[in-house]
Amino acid sequence: MDLTKTDINHLKSFCKRQKKRLFKKKCFGLQSKQVGQNFATREPTSTSIIIRILLQASKMEIFGIEFAPLNIPLKRRMQTLAAATWFVTMIAGGFVGLLFATYLILFTPWRWITMLYLLWIWLIDKNVSQKGGRRSYWVRDWSWWKYLKYYFPLNLERIPWVQLDPKKNYLFCCFPHGMLSTGPFSAFATNVGGFTDLFPFHTPFPLTLRQHFLMPFFREMVLGLGACDASADSINYILGTPGGGNVAILIVGGAAEAFNCRPGKYRLVLKHRKGFVRLALRNGTPLVPVISYGETDLYSQVSNPEGSTLRNIQEYLKKWLGLALAIPMGRGFFQYNYGIVPRRRPVTTLVGRPIEVEKNLEPTQEEVDKLHARFIFELTQLFEEQKHLYIKDYENIKLEIE
Repeated sequence: MDLTKTDINHLKSFCKRQKKRLFKKKCFGLQSKQVGQNFATREPTSTSIIIRILLQASKMEIFGIEFAPLNIPLKRRMQTLAAATWFVTMIAGGFVGLLFATYLILFTPWRWITMLYLLWIWLIDKNVSQKGGRRSYWVRDWSWWKYLKYYFPLNLERIPWVQLDPKKNYLFCCFPHGMLSTGPFSAFATNVGGFTDLFPFHTPFPLTLRQHFLMPFFREMVLGLGACDASADSINYILGTPGGGNVAILIVGGAAEAFNCRPGKYRLVLKHRKGFVRLALRNGTPLVPVISYGETDLYSQVSNPEGSTLRNIQEYLKKWLGLALAIPMGRGFFQYNYGIVPRRRPVTTLVGRPIEVEKNLEPTQEEVDKLHARFIFELTQLFEEQKHLYIKDYENIKLEIE
């Protein structure tokens, strides 16, 4: 059913009353057929019907900016909010905690308690992140993580025949880092990711930067998630625990790999990263390749080719702070073009076949190189064998290792 002259007059009148003349072409650029279908059940003679058309519009574009539909269910809005708050918390949570502690000391009666707390975390409790951490099942069970998981959604899977020996510890080596390792976070740092369902006899220990455990208040959440610091001492403690049952979760590419995060690209920093191989040999711990398909599709970033001024500044700050200060380009709360909210794209974290490792307290460089080469082969094979299940344009996407 096509729009009549009366219908068009109603639309123009609505625009005038709302003082949005500039938006007429963009807001109401709907196909006549689509609009006609919305008029099928009632006569389009009132403002309420026009508003109904706007609410039912699947897409609204203004000045080249694509806005989200207005009638999105509250549940999806909550998912978007969860994704945004998670990103802000991971990026700025430590800094906010430090500012809050400063405020308590300078401007409140809680200064002495706060100072005692700081002494405790920086002197007495400073090594807890190297001794297995202090996980809280309450924190790992927060319902907020469910909203985060289903926003994308995030899934954890394994190769069907993969089983973990309950009497062994394992080192999961995850790729790619992406902007914030979203897939591994949900899979291994929360109880909603499905790790316990797949590996009921093992406990995951996500590994992250030591700086996170020095930030007041923020560190308590990080510890509650079961995280430990990614130092050699910490990894040795987890992998050296007698009786097995531990899984250390390592993002091998680290902060450097975040600079390679771009949709459709799987560019890994691995060729010269061999420390994890040496740790596996010394502990006799099987290496497990893990790939998060879709991780790099959540964000693009401001162009920063190697050698550019921006990249040089980022590399300098990374060496100084230990953080990859990439400039992410995601979406916003109500539009899809700009913002810090990750894009709503599925991410599947796939656990591959364990590579058995014979214990060797003093491995030679040749032995390290040999195991490292085998790991790269197994990782590449896993990616190529399974990518058709999780990547749309899989024929044109290859694993790049630098």
